[in-house]
Amino acid sequence: MSFREIKPTKTNLIRLQKRLEFAQKGEFFLEYKLEQLLFQIEKYKNVYQKYRNECLNLYKQTLRKLFESYEEMGKRAINLISNVSKIQYRPEVNIKYRKVVGILLVNIEYDLKEKVKLPAYSFQDTSRSFDELIILLRKFFQLMIQLAETEDTMLKLSLNYKKINRRVNGLKNIIIPQLSLEVKIIKDILEEIERENFVRLKKTKDLINKKKMIETGG
Repeated sequence: MSFREIKPTKTNLIRLQKRLEFAQKGEFFLEYKLEQLLFQIEKYKNVYQKYRNECLNLYKQTLRKLFESYEEMGKRAINLISNVSKIQYRPEVNIKYRKVVGILLVNIEYDLKEKVKLPAYSFQDTSRSFDELIILLRKFFQLMIQLAETEDTMLKLSLNYKKINRRVNGLKNIIIPQLSLEVKIIKDILEEIERENFVRLKKTKDLINKKKMIETGG
């Protein structure tokens, strides 16, 4: 609402002062939340970089072991074991949520259930590289889940930071200055009206006193 649409009355002045006070409190609260978000972003950024580096290193190790296994056992034998494992193992994923500074963050719970308590291959028929590959794949998959969780957290925290920062800038640069200006203008108008009324009353009083003096012959 622009100033031209607001009548310069004491009621409107009180209403605008309350809006200004509420906007200033909102700016303070949002700036405090920005500090919390920035702290969380810095904390998760270090965790994300750690997981990302570990994931890349583990990915390289896994590829090396995979190629070694191909050379030692043959691609056909490994594909056969992989197909049998699909029947034997059943992955279970449970997604939960937790709140951090008022934001819902994902928590992924993963478990690989075995339908049959036997390996999908015989240790006698596999190479050492393949056995090491299986261990690396389990670690790599778990690490990817942790990396995905952290990346999702970083994105949500960053988007919320950007959104709240826009609100703070809107309050600081537009709403609060506009309300402050409207309050000042109405105050100035009301003070001017009071001065005019005071002068008018004083002149009226002087006229009444003069009239009384004339009537009394003083």
